Amino acid sequence: MLFAMSALVVLQVIARDGFHLGLAWADELARYAGLTIVYLTAPLLLLANKHVLVDILINVLPNRLRAAVDCLNEVLMALFCVAFLWGGWLFMERAGKFSTPALGMPNLVFYAPVMLGMVLLLAASLVRCVRQLARLRRGDLSAQQGGGPLT
Repeated sequence: MLFAMSALVVLQVIARDGFHLGLAWADELARYAGLTIVYLTAPLLLLANKHVLVDILINVLPNRLRAAVDCLNEVLMALFCVAFLWGGWLFMERAGKFSTPALGMPNLVFYAPVMLGMVLLLAASLVRCVRQLARLRRGDLSAQQGGGPLT
């Protein structure tokens, strides 16, 4: 998808600047590729603990409190995903009836990677929360969440 998005953007620039030609279909496909990259990669990064993590404050907390805050973060992430999916559902009830302007792609297809990505992000957050709770129950608080994949 990254290659497709890059190639489409380069094609648009060449067509516009070299031939004074607009390629609306290429713009739509580049946006679709971008949506797909972002929303389908985020859950993988979160599950592998390779996401952007600001841990300045959390690293000074005692291990038990740090683990509880980590779990709270996952619950908040899950709640965000639920809110996003609910809002997306409401949006798609209206926008799903229409198609994209250049390609005529149904909006249900165009936004499918977004909704699927949020479902996967929700699942990843719940898995991470369950793992964190299991670590709390076992008393295994030595490994920091920011140091690598949760086990």
